[in-house]
Amino acid sequence: MRVIGKTAKPQEVGGVAQRPASFRDVFGVAEYRALFGAAVLSWVGDYFAKVAVTFLVFRDTGSVLLSALGFAVSYLPWVAGGPLLAALAERYPYRRVMIACDLARMVLIGAMVLPGMPLPGLLLLLFGASLLTPPFQAARSALVARLLTGDRYVVGLSLQNMAAQAAQMAGYALGGALSAVDARGALLLNAAAFGASALILWRGVLPRPVTCAEVVRRSLLRETGDGLRLVFGHPVMRPMALVVFSVVAIVIVPEGLAMAWAPEFGGGSHIAGLLMAALPVGCVIGAVVTRVTVPEQRLRLVKPLLIVGPLLLVPALAGPPFPVVLLLVLLSAGAVNTVMVPLNGLFVQMLPDAFRARAFGIMQGGIQLTHAAAVLASGAIAERFPVPVVVGAWSLCGLFVMMIAVTAWPPQEVVRQEIARTAELNRATA
Repeated sequence: MRVIGKTAKPQEVGGVAQRPASFRDVFGVAEYRALFGAAVLSWVGDYFAKVAVTFLVFRDTGSVLLSALGFAVSYLPWVAGGPLLAALAERYPYRRVMIACDLARMVLIGAMVLPGMPLPGLLLLLFGASLLTPPFQAARSALVARLLTGDRYVVGLSLQNMAAQAAQMAGYALGGALSAVDARGALLLNAAAFGASALILWRGVLPRPVTCAEVVRRSLLRETGDGLRLVFGHPVMRPMALVVFSVVAIVIVPEGLAMAWAPEFGGGSHIAGLLMAALPVGCVIGAVVTRVTVPEQRLRLVKPLLIVGPLLLVPALAGPPFPVVLLLVLLSAGAVNTVMVPLNGLFVQMLPDAFRARAFGIMQGGIQLTHAAAVLASGAIAERFPVPVVVGAWSLCGLFVMMIAVTAWPPQEVVRQEIARTAELNRATA
């Protein structure tokens, strides 16, 4: 029998945490350590594959458009059907879903290195592997919410965000270096990473039954529709989801227009790279703020930071020098990412157990769709107006949206009532 490690809980007085959970509290949960390690392996492997496929397509065709298509293929499942695919994770035990997805991705990525694999086959295999990402991530997100309770969940999320950004930077850097030597070797490492992730999950996570086995299953479309009605029909989750979609649409624009913005500062790809790196660095800033503030302080910061995030980007209208722009973009990303984690923690507290994976798919799919729409729209506007004007005006519009959202935010009493109602429902169906 495997023993699951115990962890100390943050000191509480009257049921309210008096200090934030520590990283030790979070990593004291052995199953979370296994989930965390498996996730990091999968993330790094994914970025290896993105770089390797982009390199192979460009090397074999010389086409920038086709190489961009190879890079974008892995994002298509989230945009096209993320919520629908994530609903699969609700039907089976979370551990089984994750292991099955990892093993299937290992086989599909491994098949990409077969000799003589044509370009359409390469892209089709990558798309097939990417289809398994939504159910895997939905199952992992739902399981983390069961393993980590209270403030440990919020700190655990900040750790995951920080690790995901570090994995992105390391995966792109190492994947690029390896692809220049042996791109198919990078794909083999990706396949091996999925296999190692499955092994860690098998050994480190206990098997559990389906969360709500007694629920009568319907078609995936109907179950996804149930999830959409739950999220967007809820008095607190609806405004929370709309705020998240709006704020990511604001903060993504400097990254999406970085290549077009760089010439304004007399630079090229290195300037664009620094602008694009602001978002992952902002995630690290958000994780640090989350770690050093107590839960009550984080919630008090949500409304001010929702205003500060877009406000910091409005000065782009004046065309400031690059060091000022980089600082503004970095601080804006940090403010927004500091807000996202406590909002996620609140969101989870209002979710019935039977909807955790579906709700994650809805939110993640919405974020990916918002990213794509915001970059495409701002890019189209930037065809006719200078990039600094587009970024500043876009952020000014976002500032007005956030001001309206803050004034229309649900009262604290309504939030507490919904959390209590969901907790009672989950206890009754446990």
